Amino acid sequence: MPRFSHAKRVLIGRPLSSERLEHERLSKKTGLAVLSSDAISSVAYATDQILFVLGGAFGLAALNYVFPISAVIVGLLVLVGISYEQTIHAYPGGGGSYTVAKENLGVGPGLVAAAALLTDYILTVAVSVSGGVAAITSAYPSLVPHAIGIGLAAVLLLTIVNLRGVRESGAAFSLPTYAFIMMMIALLGLGFWKLSHGALPLVTTEPLNIDPTTARAPHHMDAMTGFALLFLLMRGFAEGCSAMTGTEAISNGIQAFKAPAQRNAAITLAWMVTILGVFFLGTSYLAQHFAAMPTESETVLSRLGHAVFGRGIWYYALQYSTFAILVLAANTAFADFPRLAGILAHDKYMPSQLAARGDRLAFSNGIIVLALVASFLIWLFKSDTTALVPLYAVGVFVCFTLSQAGMVVHWITTKAPGWRWRAALNGIGALATGIVSVIQIVTKFTSGGWVVAVLIPLLILMLRGINTHYRRFAAKVAFRGRSPIMAHEHVLVVPVSGVNKAAAAALMYATSLTKNVHVVHVEVDPDKTPELELEWDRWDIGLELEILPSPYRSVVRPIVDYVDKLQAEQPGTLVSVVTPEIVPKHWWEHLLHNKTALYIRTAMLFKANVVVVAVPYLMGHDYEHEEKGPRWVVDLTTLSGETAAIRPEDLE
Repeated sequence: MPRFSHAKRVLIGRPLSSERLEHERLSKKTGLAVLSSDAISSVAYATDQILFVLGGAFGLAALNYVFPISAVIVGLLVLVGISYEQTIHAYPGGGGSYTVAKENLGVGPGLVAAAALLTDYILTVAVSVSGGVAAITSAYPSLVPHAIGIGLAAVLLLTIVNLRGVRESGAAFSLPTYAFIMMMIALLGLGFWKLSHGALPLVTTEPLNIDPTTARAPHHMDAMTGFALLFLLMRGFAEGCSAMTGTEAISNGIQAFKAPAQRNAAITLAWMVTILGVFFLGTSYLAQHFAAMPTESETVLSRLGHAVFGRGIWYYALQYSTFAILVLAANTAFADFPRLAGILAHDKYMPSQLAARGDRLAFSNGIIVLALVASFLIWLFKSDTTALVPLYAVGVFVCFTLSQAGMVVHWITTKAPGWRWRAALNGIGALATGIVSVIQIVTKFTSGGWVVAVLIPLLILMLRGINTHYRRFAAKVAFRGRSPIMAHEHVLVVPVSGVNKAAAAALMYATSLTKNVHVVHVEVDPDKTPELELEWDRWDIGLELEILPSPYRSVVRPIVDYVDKLQAEQPGTLVSVVTPEIVPKHWWEHLLHNKTALYIRTAMLFKANVVVVAVPYLMGHDYEHEEKGPRWVVDLTTLSGETAAIRPEDLE
């Protein structure tokens, strides 16, 4: 254990006191890196996804649609950004869509938003990491067979950095985020300069005799063809809306910012929307005019990098920064998933362990859960961004819609200054994102969107089930103190394997509590019983040794039957089973000893009026020369199944 603790300190860092929480909050610049990397990084694959959908039907003619579709998406982005800016000021405690929907629309819509957000955060990690791996494999095709391993290693790195705390993760991720921003500014600036000086389109990887500046879809088409074209355009629009994922992250994490938290969060949100909008429109415009069609092995940004920077160092700087921002984009989910899970746990819709902060004041359990589930998805989908993206962004627009609808109710209810125009703005936003939600589900359903459509209801059932358990649990354990506590007859049962120091320590503890002690030995090997009985008689401690036959060589079953017999003979009797437990000095020595005490404790866990007390005997400690006698730590399993520690000084 000391070695484990030392390794943990090296990886995670020393524990921080609760008073340090305020110092762990983020500035606007660091907050942009931590909470906006998901949204900003989406420019690395959003344009690709539009062209993948349309390119199969139109070839290079698809390039004529990519900029108009991107412009519509950016307009929607601005609308949603304004809505979340209002949410930040109305709900400074954070929680985003879940909090807004729950308080204004009811528990049901709130849980829909929560389930959609949890799903989106998990997919954010899987898609972002897979997208980052795609950027590297575009530059180094020989790494394609190792894509899954690279992706899993990236998730592990993100997990370790986030477990070190919000402030440290922000410091670690700021440089890659701003490096990507600088490279994108260079790419767009130099790209537009080259276009203004007559740069030619890229030479495509396939011989397509189509002029991208004049290619068009057919002007004359029948109804079926027109419907197919409309469906394709909507599908391209739906895929491109992946650029908007992560927009809600800042409103979810308001409390992560330094004071004044609301103002800093709102300013950071404005920065994020501006940067994302400019980058997305610029990338789509250059892709159209440079004819930068993506392929299975090369992204749009990679092809634009070739056109603008050539094959020199700046191209590789673009690819490395793209890889870094895409991998670190997952950090938005690592920042917000644990925080949202903590809010849900506080409301009793998630396990209570997710509400606890770890040594470094981060929601460590939520971070670990997110890492495990996202790693499974990366392995399952072979780190393929194209396969993962259809599952992506389906839930996020449901969140957008519920959040804005909730804000409409909020303004109408509170009638705060300017409530009419605010409610109208949120109403328009809710209508727009609601339509997009339908488009997302319909167009992505057959290509993987059905998974999310099924997963979200299952998550809602899980959340409700957890809440039902906690409510029933609270009702069961509630005690008003209106009746006297009646003392039970107390019987102690001490199972021993032989006459040894561990048995002596357990008997010492048991006899200090009561004289009603039953010492039992499970007879697995009858040939050894006479020798044990002789040794017991020589010890002569005034306690009778009872032999429990075990013809089937089970150690636990005879003890369970013995306890049942005691309780049957004396109804209402409280039985404590005191088990001697030898604790080896080295961790590897545990493999050489049976875990009988653990098995007994597990078998008794669901029995009423039975308490199991494990009395460890610590190997490597000189008990005989201790002035105050043997020292031990007692692991006490109480009637409720909880575990408490009794220290030596508590027994003195």
